[in-house]
Amino acid sequence: MSDSHKIDGTDRKILNILQKHAKITNAQLSKDIDLSPAPTLERVKKLENSGVIESYHAKLNSRLLGLGVTTFIHVKLSKHNKANNEEFIRKINAIDEVVECHHITGSSHYLLKVVAKDIENYQHIILDKISEIEEIDDLQSMVVLSTIKDSKAVPIP
Repeated sequence: MSDSHKIDGTDRKILNILQKHAKITNAQLSKDIDLSPAPTLERVKKLENSGVIESYHAKLNSRLLGLGVTTFIHVKLSKHNKANNEEFIRKINAIDEVVECHHITGSSHYLLKVVAKDIENYQHIILDKISEIEEIDDLQSMVVLSTIKDSKAVPIP
């Protein structure tokens, strides 16, 4: 965020509300933050234009969509160099079932979050898609048994 727009208390209120209720109307948002609609909309636009608000998303219920298996996979590359990293990233971005990919520290290089219909489908994703990426040296899978917290909201300092 540029120095020309600092986050103040009103911006924090807007961001907290929008993280939980992205479909809220500007009229309701302005009531909730006790500001008239025009300056409320202006503040939201500034937050969007500055990049603080990147996008708006619908949170879907994976289970109701028939996606009953979620896993996290530690990935270690054969060589952790620029060319291997770029090629791995290009290939992993082409696999729709990989919904998150994080470059991490520690004994692994990447952490993937994968959603699948069932264990058989997950096995197909691992064997026919992820394991086929030749830059990968080692995979370690962890199957999610249950999810206690799944918040996309970030704490706003």
